[in-house]
Amino acid sequence: MRLAAGLKVSALLRTVQAVGGFGVVLARGDQEAGSIAVVVREGGEELLLAPVMALSGRYAWSEAARGEAVAGWVSRARQRDPDLWVVEIEAADAMRLVGETLGQD
Repeated sequence: MRLAAGLKVSALLRTVQAVGGFGVVLARGDQEAGSIAVVVREGGEELLLAPVMALSGRYAWSEAARGEAVAGWVSRARQRDPDLWVVEIEAADAMRLVGETLGQD
């Protein structure tokens, strides 16, 4: 059973805040079945993580865009999928927090 997207986003934001980080929803998607993309700051640069199908047949988090390409990726993705959630977080070890909190579907 999959957890609702809105619940996953809420859990990520609370986890980030619990470790002293900052998180904000940039775009709200469908509460139940929306996909999630996460923008993290790494070394002063934006990095967008999105779930992609791995060879195992499960989804894994992968870099979809970096730097100036992030805004364009988000714009195109939201046009294709208005149910997409976009969350931005800034925290120490943000990529680990994404993997642990949102996991793999």
